Amino acid sequence: MFKKYASRAAAVAGATIFAVGAMAGSASASTGASYIGYGHVTSGTPVWCVQHLVNDYRRAAGETPISEDNSWGPQTDAAVREFQSVVNGNLQVDGVVGPQTGNKLLNYDWTDQYANKGYCYGYVPTTW
Repeated sequence: MFKKYASRAAAVAGATIFAVGAMAGSASASTGASYIGYGHVTSGTPVWCVQHLVNDYRRAAGETPISEDNSWGPQTDAAVREFQSVVNGNLQVDGVVGPQTGNKLLNYDWTDQYANKGYCYGYVPTTW
């Protein structure tokens, strides 16, 4: 009798683990996230994500990282403009992180767990 209940419990546990894993899926970026930069979102987690992702690029390029202070300022604006001008993708160099710049920030090999694990996906605008 114990074997019967243990077997059912194991089956239920396995099904639960499978269902939770299936629901978790992969992180997806946000086509509805607000633009980030002067005239748009200029503080909080979205700005931190941009600062952090730009720093991933800067470190990979051998450049000094900028401050990750959650506040959009001249240093962040300049770093985003530099990123937009250097990264291949015909980005408009305007210092604003919209979907095209967001795509590039989140879709490169140099990014760390904040991009690859999806933390910043909901805060940075993309087309996907």
